[in-house]
Amino acid sequence: MTEQTKPPSRLYIDSLSRRSKVLRALWQITRALFFATLPGPLFKRWRIFLLRLFGATIGQGCRVDASCRVWWPGNLEMGNYACLADAVDCYNVALITIGDYATVSQRAFLCSASHATDTLARPLIHAPITIETHAWVCAEAFVGPGVTLREGAVLGARGLAIRNLEPWTIYAGNPARALKPREIRP
Repeated sequence: MTEQTKPPSRLYIDSLSRRSKVLRALWQITRALFFATLPGPLFKRWRIFLLRLFGATIGQGCRVDASCRVWWPGNLEMGNYACLADAVDCYNVALITIGDYATVSQRAFLCSASHATDTLARPLIHAPITIETHAWVCAEAFVGPGVTLREGAVLGARGLAIRNLEPWTIYAGNPARALKPREIRP
């Protein structure tokens, strides 16, 4: 075996603390029992309350659907009137910030973590995601670690963002590429 193909002494490196794991487990139980089981607009405030209870910063008028999966509320910041639609997967090992009036549409995946590929131990690596004011992540799109969608940017349905998206531009594809400027009518 070469040095590169030798099995690592530890198969996986996990740098997250025991306290973090216990709090996340408590959140997942709370989510399963009291967040995801109470769908509909009647429980909108209740879901926001639970997210805040576990450390999320959430502005006024936000919408978080009951089927949305938030990995850890303490790493979630939502501005005013921001939206996480149904079945959004918010894997926020690192901070995910969603600006005022920004929308993350159904079944989109915000993934702030991955694994290093330069070692066989595959340590967890993470970087924050920022979705600025009036930006929109469309249905089933993927936003990777360290990516910023600048103000007003749109990532089209099933698009893949692994690099920052410029302001007021519409992107689509895998990987996402700029299609045209986003023009707002008065």
